[in-house]
Amino acid sequence: MKDMERIIRDAAGGLPGVAPELAIAERAEDEGLLDVAYASVDSPLGSLTVAVTPRGLVRVSYDEFRERDRTLEELAERVSPRVLELPAKLDPIRRELDEYFDGRRTAFDVPVDWALTRGFAREVLRATAGIGFGDTGTYASVAAEAGSPRAVRAAGNALGSNPMPVVVPCHRVLRTGGALGGYTGGVERKEFLLRLEGALL
Repeated sequence: MKDMERIIRDAAGGLPGVAPELAIAERAEDEGLLDVAYASVDSPLGSLTVAVTPRGLVRVSYDEFRERDRTLEELAERVSPRVLELPAKLDPIRRELDEYFDGRRTAFDVPVDWALTRGFAREVLRATAGIGFGDTGTYASVAAEAGSPRAVRAAGNALGSNPMPVVVPCHRVLRTGGALGGYTGGVERKEFLLRLEGALL
């Protein structure tokens, strides 16, 4: 932490026209001390907190009920304590999300960092990532593709704790028979995304 403290102390004088927090984040990145960058992204579903590591997108969360604070705490505990707001680092995913919500993008190209997933849950989410735009799968089908056809409830739990909703499209997973099932951001958001993709009439 001594390096980070030095950067904060040095940045305290400020740079003309640059917010102190931004100056600190940019300096930390220049010195290789930034492990997780995050920013807010506006969307039709409300504000999203989006975070990236050098390996790729690591987190997308809906900003409500103090979700941003919980998200940042989770990133600090499970990925790295060196988490700073640096919107410029999020430009690629922000652009892709804008294109997706505008109906101009059907697949995300940003790399994904699976650091917040483990074991069977990771395999379920990898299977879910393979469900294409406009298509749907079932809890049973993603459980089977993840290697445990009978673990439907566990697959549902994995989808419910998906750290990257929208990009890893857990909204495309329905109950057998076509019922929507649950969704981290609420069923209304799931329905919105499915309608956006033409999977729900």
